[in-house]
Amino acid sequence: VLEVGSWCGRSAVVLGLAATKIGDTKVDCVDLFPSKSDWYENEDGSYSFRVDLNGDIKDGYHVQTVWKEPFERDIAPIYEKYESVLDAFNEAIENAGVSGIVSPFKSDSTIIGATLKSKYKLVFLDGDHSYDAVVQDIERAEPLLVSGGWICFDDAHSYYEGVDRAIHDKIVSSGKYDIYQQLTRKLFVARKK
Repeated sequence: VLEVGSWCGRSAVVLGLAATKIGDTKVDCVDLFPSKSDWYENEDGSYSFRVDLNGDIKDGYHVQTVWKEPFERDIAPIYEKYESVLDAFNEAIENAGVSGIVSPFKSDSTIIGATLKSKYKLVFLDGDHSYDAVVQDIERAEPLLVSGGWICFDDAHSYYEGVDRAIHDKIVSSGKYDIYQQLTRKLFVARKK
């Protein structure tokens, strides 16, 4: 299983627990895992972050920023307890007992195919929701998706035009997928065998 966009590990825990039921399954989790010092306030009062990955600068929430109220309500409290989102992620994975199954990778999807070369039965995409980023995540993950494998898009057909447009352009219009199932804000698509 590959997850792109892990944040504090809630979905990674679910994927890890499911993997324990299947057996012989690992979960690779890719996220920028920003630290408290990576966040900055924009001129309009919203928030974004910038992560330095060994000299490679990656921006987060730069297209669709986080407004002050949700930042203070949902994100700032994380940093009252943890220096980094990775610390919160690791604690969640440890508490769930899936640390031997779930592996975090501090990166963006450029790591897919470069370092991560496994073949995946499920790819869960919940990273940057801009059109270009979702297209890149799809293009990087598809070569490692097994025949008949699934991609799950979080926040599909909800509030994110970039996610929806990328799904239409790269999935629906491609002819490579033959099963589509929408469950709440999750869209599952299966690759043709």
